Formats: sequence, C-alpha cells, structure tokens
Amino acid sequence: MRLYLFDVDGTLVTARGAGRLALTRALRRVYGTTGPAEAYDFCGRTDPRIVLDLMQAAGLPEAEVRAKLAACFAAYVAELERLLADGWGVEVMPGVAELVRRLSGRPDALVGLLTGNIEAGARAKLAPTGLWPFFRVGAFGSDDPDRRRLPAVARARAEAVLGRPVPFERITIIGDTPLDVDCARACGALAVAVATGHHAAGELAACRPDLLFADFADVEAVLRALQA
Repeated sequence: MRLYLFDVDGTLVTARGAGRLALTRALRRVYGTTGPAEAYDFCGRTDPRIVLDLMQAAGLPEAEVRAKLAACFAAYVAELERLLADGWGVEVMPGVAELVRRLSGRPDALVGLLTGNIEAGARAKLAPTGLWPFFRVGAFGSDDPDRRRLPAVARARAEAVLGRPVPFERITIIGDTPLDVDCARACGALAVAVATGHHAAGELAACRPDLLFADFADVEAVLRALQA
C-alpha cells in the first residue's frame, strides 16, 4: 500500500488568486492591516504561517495574532466561498481529475491531501471540482503551521483508516513548490514535483525531487512513473 499526498494550490487546482484575496481581506477586517502581503511569497506556506509572518511583520504581538486566528480564518473562509460562488472559479490542472480518480481506484493506493490550506479552505476550493470525496485522509495548515510536521499527521490518519502501519518510505508527497520537496525530504517520503504552479521546472529540478513533471496531462505516463 502506498499513500499519495497531494498539495492543493498549483498542484491540483488554481483558484486564480481568490485564496490570496480572501485572506488579505480577512486580515484587514480582523487585524486592521494586511502587513507586507504584496511582497510576501505565499507559495508552499501554511495559512497560519502566512498570517503569523505578515502580522508580526506589521508589528502585532504574536500572542495577539494567535488569539485572533480563529476569527481571521472564519472571515477568510466566508470571503473565499463568496468569491467562488460569485464566479471567480476554480480551474483543475491538466490531467489531475483522471489521475486522482485512477489512483483512488487502485487497491494498493490511498489518496490524500497534504496542504498548507486550512481544512475548510481546501474543502472550499476542491468541492466545486468534485474531487474532494476522492481524498480519504488529509493533513492541513489547520493541523500545524509547520509544513514539515504534516506528513506525520497524514500518516497517523492513514494508519487509522487502513488499520496497519504506513512507513514514510511508502508515502509519496506531490506538490508544485520547493517547500513541498523539502517536506518530503524531511520525513523520508518520495518527493514528486510538478511545474503547474509559480515555480518553473528548472527551479524545481534544482531541489532534486525524485520525480519531476511539467504537468499531469499524460496520465498514463504519470501513473507508470508513480508506480515504478
């Protein structure tokens, strides 16, 4: 049995900036500032890490930032759902729908999520695509702001579903940023990178992932490589 853990933004889908816009609006509403959001690189970072970094950079004490996190994320999810309902739209990346369906149908595979999104944010982005039910387990930014700790969360949930141990070497982490590769390296999982996000293939190749794809359009080739 192998556990396949997919990132969301840039890997499975793009919400065309709706997530960033919703979060900055929530920051302004709850904290009164967005901090240096325009210059901040959101890619690969967990939602709590983004909020903590931006608000501390704006001069707010960490204790105050943490105390208002729940209110911030409630405002964020409400704003995100409003934007998506108003036609902002979520685009599924090439080949992703078939790839996820094919993997989830295999008896030797368990498909899940490993994403910096809080769980409610990931659900809001994936539900309109019809893909959400295929992910039987997940680890989210709402579980821990440190992405490197999320594989252990996902593994524990997978073991609860399967009723047997899942060693890290039987986990494949799939994402579109150097931080996804780093996350896999930190726990000993297989690192798969795909250049459908903001990082070009050359930049991802410099991180030395185990597998690198331009996209997942050739589903048969991707499946062969993943299962090799």
